[in-house]
Amino acid sequence: MAISQGDRLPDTQLIRIGDDGPETVSLSEIGRGKTIAVFAVPGAYTPTCSSAHVPSFIRTRDGFAAKGVDTIVCVSVNDPFVMKAWGEATGATEAGLHMLADADGTFTKAIGMDFTAPPAGLIGRSKRYAMLVDDGVVRTLHVEEATGVCEMTAGESLLSEL
Repeated sequence: MAISQGDRLPDTQLIRIGDDGPETVSLSEIGRGKTIAVFAVPGAYTPTCSSAHVPSFIRTRDGFAAKGVDTIVCVSVNDPFVMKAWGEATGATEAGLHMLADADGTFTKAIGMDFTAPPAGLIGRSKRYAMLVDDGVVRTLHVEEATGVCEMTAGESLLSEL
């Protein structure tokens, strides 16, 4: 069953590349006592994710900060090396977005946002979503029906909820 408004995020580990290589990080730790925006993409370097979704959160980061959002997190079922390179290539890292890998899809499956599209080569990936989370509890959740569309999950759409 998919996560919904009012649910608590599961305490699963995601991965990022730190100064000494791969390290685990918990969304529970990142969001403890804070308001965070979390968005997920079907895949790093994929067209809509690179040209629309990530840029929308880069454009709106100051607006989120002004409305009390402490952190913006991007999650993808990719490895942490790809997420690091993609964050650098898109400017997301420089903009302060946290680019986190859900390498084996554990988090994505736990919140019921996994999907598979073999014709596109997307196996065990994440649906496109965006959510506002207050101290670990989902306050707002937007999910796109089609993977190649970024409308209701764009930074501007989520920001309008604040």
